[in-house]
Amino acid sequence: MSRQAQAAVLFLIGTALLHAGLTNLYLRYVKAGLQPLLLLSGGVLILAALATAWYEWRRARAEKAAHADIPVTDDSHEPGHGHVHREPRISWLLLLPLFALILVAPPALGSYSAVRTGTAIQQPYGLSKLPADNPLTIGLVDYATRAVYDHGHSLGTRQLKVTGFVALDKSGAPYLVRMALNCCAADAQPVKIALTGKIPPVLQPDTWLLVTGTYSAKQTKDPVNNRPIPYFQVTEAKPVPTPKDPYDESWNQ
Repeated sequence: MSRQAQAAVLFLIGTALLHAGLTNLYLRYVKAGLQPLLLLSGGVLILAALATAWYEWRRARAEKAAHADIPVTDDSHEPGHGHVHREPRISWLLLLPLFALILVAPPALGSYSAVRTGTAIQQPYGLSKLPADNPLTIGLVDYATRAVYDHGHSLGTRQLKVTGFVALDKSGAPYLVRMALNCCAADAQPVKIALTGKIPPVLQPDTWLLVTGTYSAKQTKDPVNNRPIPYFQVTEAKPVPTPKDPYDESWNQ
């Protein structure tokens, strides 16, 4: 791989990173908070590509001047120093992440992963005070945490609205799930709540639902890792589009 080819690859990868960072594509790979670092990385790669191309342009001019017996003021470009060192062919593997980013945009993790992985609910260090809204829109991870570790004291009897995607276990029991992550999609784990009450008669896995209801003191155990899964008493459920950011980051904030 020549220096010119290296510059082209760096430029393409940097451009792809900027494209992903400026659109919702990056949310398929990393958490929203990493967007500035992703944009910075893309910018650095583009600058490195331009610097490499500029260096090669100067070197080519110096070689041409040397062969034409034109004095060259830069000692680093004296005759005899124009030999081009080729990089190993394995360098072309740098194109693989570029093709993966452009051609293979993976879907967000869904019910298939959720039913095969145990719920990742974590005991919090503390719970923030909730707004006095009624109904209150609350994150699924936040609801599950308060239902299990706060026993619903901070939830009370008010109406709650929770969004997540549907997953069905082997027995057909419905769960509402959000995949929680610390850094990127590779470490995403499901947090589940079980549904009871006025549940739609037909539920399709991976359908996104907005459920309205109240806290339920009932709990069950996840068959995968035996950790607690709280119930949610549903009074209304309606399908909603997949959110822009399908992952829930509230468990590590």
